[in-house]
Amino acid sequence: MNFLRRRLSDSSFVANLPNGYMTDLQRPDSSTSSPASPAMERRHPQPLAASFSSPGSSLFSSFSSAMKQTPQAPSGLMEPPGPSTPVVQRPRILLVIDDAHTDWSKYFHGKRLNGEIEIRVEQAEFSELNLAAYVTGGCMVDMQVVRNGTKVVSRSFKPDFILVRQHAYSMALGEDYRSLVIGLQYGGLPAVNSLYSVYNFCSKPWVFSQLIKIFHSLGPEKFPLVEQTFFPNHKPMLTAPHFPVVIKLGHAHAGMGKIKVENQHDYQDITSVVAMAKTYATTEAFIDSKYDIRIQKIGSNYKAYMRTSISGNWKANTGSAMLEQVAMTERYRLWVDSCSEMFGGLDICAVKAVHSKDGRDYIIEVMDSSMPLIGEHVEEDKQLMADLVVSKMSQFLMPGGTVPSPLKPWAPQTKPAKSPGPGQLGPQLGQPQPRPPPQGGPRQAQSPQTPRSGSPSQQRLSPQGQQPLSPQSGSPQQQRSPGSPQLSRASGGSSPNQASKPGTSLASQPRPPVQGRSTSQQGDESKKTAPPHPHLNKSQSLTNSLSTSDTSQRGTPSEDEAKAETIRNLRKSFASLFSD
Repeated sequence: MNFLRRRLSDSSFVANLPNGYMTDLQRPDSSTSSPASPAMERRHPQPLAASFSSPGSSLFSSFSSAMKQTPQAPSGLMEPPGPSTPVVQRPRILLVIDDAHTDWSKYFHGKRLNGEIEIRVEQAEFSELNLAAYVTGGCMVDMQVVRNGTKVVSRSFKPDFILVRQHAYSMALGEDYRSLVIGLQYGGLPAVNSLYSVYNFCSKPWVFSQLIKIFHSLGPEKFPLVEQTFFPNHKPMLTAPHFPVVIKLGHAHAGMGKIKVENQHDYQDITSVVAMAKTYATTEAFIDSKYDIRIQKIGSNYKAYMRTSISGNWKANTGSAMLEQVAMTERYRLWVDSCSEMFGGLDICAVKAVHSKDGRDYIIEVMDSSMPLIGEHVEEDKQLMADLVVSKMSQFLMPGGTVPSPLKPWAPQTKPAKSPGPGQLGPQLGQPQPRPPPQGGPRQAQSPQTPRSGSPSQQRLSPQGQQPLSPQSGSPQQQRSPGSPQLSRASGGSSPNQASKPGTSLASQPRPPVQGRSTSQQGDESKKTAPPHPHLNKSQSLTNSLSTSDTSQRGTPSEDEAKAETIRNLRKSFASLFSD
């Protein structure tokens, strides 16, 4: 600061300043101070000469005033924090695939996810939808709703959840919407029921095969399934074992495609109809029913109904029938609970059965979320479906929720034990040898850095002939220094140090390229052990060599080198076998 005073007091420095520079510094800031009145200006005149009389002090005072005003600037810009505005989250879009007879928006009116997020309902039929699915962009649905020939709604949106209340496939012309189900599944959209199960329900024999699994699991007493025969086409349909029979053609609903055949002649006529339809067919023994039974499950709500035909038609779902609700028994609950576990789980399903006049029950079919609602509690059932959908949406779409896979989780296989590092492969000089693994256990490959004690073809059996002796391991006495002489085994001979107790592995020596009797430098010790059978050694070495190469499928680069070494040893083994 003293330097500034000395510098500004210099007359030459002040003379070089532009005209009016000092007066501008002395002028008060209009934004921070109120303008002075003319009387105050006349009372305190400040001529230009006076400003030059003390330039340093005036400039210093201007700097001081600027520094005093600087801390006040941030305080004036900062405003006191007000009340935080809540973040409005976008509504979740629910696509309901159903006909126009039911307005599903009223059943979701006022319902919110976790009491915060609104649910917007979009309803259309399969025939009014089109879509495009992406890997990362989800699924974009185009909806064009036409009522009485007039286009009512035409817009595009990305649904967050699906409720399927319509059949995705039927034998009727133009009612195959399986490609739309594939597209919705491609976009990864959760649904009730799951899109995986909806696609599987597009073939009734496919669903019946799941009933057969339940039948074999629970038995005919707990799960009485009707006897059915499947024909992929008309060619194997020669005759039926018993008459009358019921023939079902293809995938049809509401009593369509079902024919009752009384005799063999009518059966042959129906076979020609199946040939024209170019579809599969099933045959069932006709059951003279007293009434039909239907057990439905919506979430955790169960209902059972009994339907008796009044018109006398053998199909109780056509013509006039009397419907009444019956008590829910444990037997019925077992049926529907067992069927609700198929295809990864069914949130909405129903089981249809026939009660014959002889007092026996026969399960004939299971339905998914597209089942028609019957009885006096239709409105209650629709409200139960809406509550179930809201619960599933909260589970899947809220933070922390995940969409489970419709399939059972894959159980990871136990990874094979890692091969030891180079320092642990094989015996090292001056180190004790670890205990060999039991017979049939995983074998460890040798590292190329460690001195090899023998090829796999020279693996031996213990004196009792019960456990193979691993060629990669041995006792400390069998480890040779690089300068010590190695003992080679001739055909039918053995090394001196191979006499060991059962269960221990011996280090075999390399096989000489030319067969012949080798001169042992330790002849006294070689007389202590009996030579093993040569043919047994060869067959055992091949088995162990192949098992060693099979168990070492994946590993580190050092293991790859060990596998290459194993292959070379195998070649030597085969060469030595055929040379004998």
